[in-house]
Amino acid sequence: MRHITMFSCLALMTAMLAAFLSVPQVQARDGWPTPPINPDRRAQLSGPLQGGTADHAKFPELQGPFATGSDVTKACLGCHTETGKHFMKNIHWTWSYVNPDTGQQLGKRYLVNNFCTNSRGNEGMCAQCHAGYGWKDESFDFSDETKIDCLVCHETTGNYYKTPNSPGNAACSVMFADRPPIDLAASAKSVDLPQRENCGTCHFYGGGGDNVKHGDLSSALKEPPRTLDVHMGVDGLNFACTACHVTNRHIWAGSRYHVISKDTEGTGQPGMRPDVATCESCHGLAPHPVNSLANFKLNDHIQSVACQACHIPEFARGGVATIVNWDWRTSGKTRDGEGYHEEGYIQGNGEHRYTYKSIKGDFTYDENVIPEYAWFDGQMRYTTIDTEFDPNAEFIEINGFSGSREDRESRIWPFKRMHTWQPYDKGRGTLVYTNLWGEDETAYWGNYDMNAAIAKGMADFGLDYSGDFGFIETLSWWPITHMVAPKESALACRDCHQPKNSRMASVEGIYLPGRDHNHWLDIIGTLLVGGTLAGIIIHSLVRIFSPKGEQE
Repeated sequence: MRHITMFSCLALMTAMLAAFLSVPQVQARDGWPTPPINPDRRAQLSGPLQGGTADHAKFPELQGPFATGSDVTKACLGCHTETGKHFMKNIHWTWSYVNPDTGQQLGKRYLVNNFCTNSRGNEGMCAQCHAGYGWKDESFDFSDETKIDCLVCHETTGNYYKTPNSPGNAACSVMFADRPPIDLAASAKSVDLPQRENCGTCHFYGGGGDNVKHGDLSSALKEPPRTLDVHMGVDGLNFACTACHVTNRHIWAGSRYHVISKDTEGTGQPGMRPDVATCESCHGLAPHPVNSLANFKLNDHIQSVACQACHIPEFARGGVATIVNWDWRTSGKTRDGEGYHEEGYIQGNGEHRYTYKSIKGDFTYDENVIPEYAWFDGQMRYTTIDTEFDPNAEFIEINGFSGSREDRESRIWPFKRMHTWQPYDKGRGTLVYTNLWGEDETAYWGNYDMNAAIAKGMADFGLDYSGDFGFIETLSWWPITHMVAPKESALACRDCHQPKNSRMASVEGIYLPGRDHNHWLDIIGTLLVGGTLAGIIIHSLVRIFSPKGEQE
């Protein structure tokens, strides 16, 4: 998909000629590192750690009773003596990441987003998804190993759940009213390698609900068919998340903050590189067996097109919708002085979704979404709480990205685009921290006073606030990399190479045959194709009708 010139056309014709004549072709490799078929359809296939030799249900230390989750952790650390030290270095614990290229301070602990706007100051609610116990404010002790939550990643009863770390207002207090008490001893005795449901406890529900944020991570992946995800399908490979996101001392491969957009190293030796979670680390740099002209060209596309662009034709599949628009401007409406919600969307699996909540505003959902496509070099660009911007701008990108055809690190990737109207400081031209969760009178989720909530959210962290807020349009971009469809459902050539409704209609910097037209290039291309076909026919006729002796 690079810019086509006369020389590249000639090179392509030469390759075509070689493919159709009797020149020996490069054969597909029999031993390429395709992930193995899982012989046990009931057991999810994890990373390198397979075949554990311990039955935790028999450990006397785990028989209980346990008063708190931290008591379970103390029992775990009694045997896994170094795990706590290792775990405290990962982003699931720190919620902090410094970009090595830009020096930006990132991580959930600091960033503003365009879902619930900010977790900082709202840890009482948001830190349910922190892999620890009790983080409700800045006093949390990140050096206390007993605060690590081992169960959220390792228990397999399916009955364990996280609760808010501090009480909220009455508007939110009913969230866990009907949940049964947690049997900590049963959970402790069930521990195993992480399963999809363990990871999904947070990653499926981030942003405020099922598949709200990512678009390609939802509860549909707990027990998906192969048609939904060829890697995780229970009737296929049945991968756990850690089959690709391999862990080393509780540090996982793969990062949303620093994406490898173009892996040029491939599988490495002996067939897997456990420090990354790219397609190429398992499938290599030429994943299609070269047994046809089509596959030859598909391998050529790898230089410019991410595997995900063709192999994830749609996201938010499997019956679970994703939010694509969120409008905080409409939040705060009440009925008889009380907040309310409205159900206005029925998703593919039959479940109803809220289209309005007093505490959050209006939502728009979508399913089976065709991604946006763009050049991506792996570098996300974040608007932080300190970033000043022009309030008259059409929109602000909370996490934009960079990339271009000229950049050798870039490829064309699929994205989810999230659109939100959210509060900002009109006087300073910055985004804001908003105090959403809590019992005090300034918490927005209960009192619906946005100005007071912003003033408290900013003051808690020593940040200036002009006292004048408005709403600004924001965008965020989410690289799509899950819900990989089987190869028979991947995009066909015509999905991109067509003049109308091309998947690549918005991608700039390339001349795409079928999508684009240039009078002289079209003439040259037609002549080259015609000449090549004529040469093939003439060559074949000569071989057919030449005397046998002359052929030899």
